[in-house]
Amino acid sequence: MFEGKVILVTGGSSGIGACAALLFAEEGGDIAFSYKSNEAAAAEIAAKIKGLGRRVLVIQADLVNENEAKEMVARVMDEYGRIDILVNNAGGYIEGDEWNGTVEIWTRSLSQNLISTMSVSKYVLEIFQKQKSGVMVNIASRHGMTGDYFALSYAAAKAGVINITQAYAKLLEPFGRANSVSPSATHAGYWLTAPQQELEETLAARPDHKLVEPETVAKKIVFLASPEAREITGQNFPVTE
Repeated sequence: MFEGKVILVTGGSSGIGACAALLFAEEGGDIAFSYKSNEAAAAEIAAKIKGLGRRVLVIQADLVNENEAKEMVARVMDEYGRIDILVNNAGGYIEGDEWNGTVEIWTRSLSQNLISTMSVSKYVLEIFQKQKSGVMVNIASRHGMTGDYFALSYAAAKAGVINITQAYAKLLEPFGRANSVSPSATHAGYWLTAPQQELEETLAARPDHKLVEPETVAKKIVFLASPEAREITGQNFPVTE
């Protein structure tokens, strides 16, 4: 389905990003993905992609730094000469991000979860415009739809991701598309080490009493990037089970 396509996934060494990178590779795509610090996990995912017979480029980058975001995109272009699909997945909750938290934590969270996405998107969108083609899928969150006073700026940032996705969809008309997905609590990232009481309360509130599997979110990402979704743009999709 993605033969001849180049897919850039930020935060692709684990969780949703890793599952998406592997699924795109299984469907014939060539992959570039970034990671921040987990070199061993990144190498493992890269080996699996190579095992599928696909090309892969692994880039270490802290995407809060705009220069590193710019350099990442430049390296992908040097290697592949094009980018067809961007998956903005990098980000995460920062401990202490609550309604009575500090400005320092709120600022870090907004930079990590919103501004970094805007920085990467800026440079990739320039390429999409030159190509007159391109698809973007952004990872938001259930909290971006409802708010959460225990994850105040994270939720605000993810609401921002949904909003900028709608803006990018307008910018990409008529040749490209942008959509977002908003997963519920997922068996990845924060929820792998969450306090037991918080995990139990979260599971108790879910209809199936389970966390969303990252593979489920990855399948939605791949669908939205595929030709089957060619008429869908500017939309946000909750992933709840």
